[in-house]
Amino acid sequence: MQDFKNMIQIAGVRDAAEALMMGDAGVTHLGFPLRLAVHREDLSEREAAAVIALLKPSVEPVLITYLQKADSIVRLCRILGVRIVQLHGNISITELSRLRQNAPELAVIKSLIVRGNNQKELIATASCYARLVDAFITDTWDQQTGACGATGKVHDWKISRLLADCSPKPLILAGGLGPENVRQAILEVRPAGVDSHTGVEGPDGRKDEGRVRAFVAEARAAFRELKRLP
Repeated sequence: MQDFKNMIQIAGVRDAAEALMMGDAGVTHLGFPLRLAVHREDLSEREAAAVIALLKPSVEPVLITYLQKADSIVRLCRILGVRIVQLHGNISITELSRLRQNAPELAVIKSLIVRGNNQKELIATASCYARLVDAFITDTWDQQTGACGATGKVHDWKISRLLADCSPKPLILAGGLGPENVRQAILEVRPAGVDSHTGVEGPDGRKDEGRVRAFVAEARAAFRELKRLP
């Protein structure tokens, strides 16, 4: 069973050098966005599989996808060699049940997308899906592009805190996180883990080692502080 406690994930890997740098910096999970509804993919599926094969055991690869059919999800996970899938599409309960039945070895993270004050809808969704997933991830909707992740936008952390408190499964926080705000975000939301994508990139769109290391250091410090809080 996957343990998402103190998870530090960075998504959007460009190549092997970038992946290895982030692993050395202390990132615990690397997200590979593929089969997307909005964003352009950073790597082809073949390139992603080659990068994943080079990762150290301490770094867990995660497929991030908008796929909604169980068979397609399982097939892509096995091609890539991943044990965790993060679902951002509107997958039905029926398909998610098929996914759990056909690939019980996969850990499933289901996105909960914050669109303004839709906390009641998200609480209902979390309750409905909880028995079929291993964790939830909150992220921010971009009204202009329709993107449900990698928007670089922060949402209302009070909503994520509410979900973290009421969800029977671990909650991972995403949405506009970088080294400047990840510590505050963790202390306010108290999530199991955090995720960043554009927040650790430089002007060229590549992951900046200094920002990655600062993000990891700030997240670790906040998780340590959480242990001391009541």
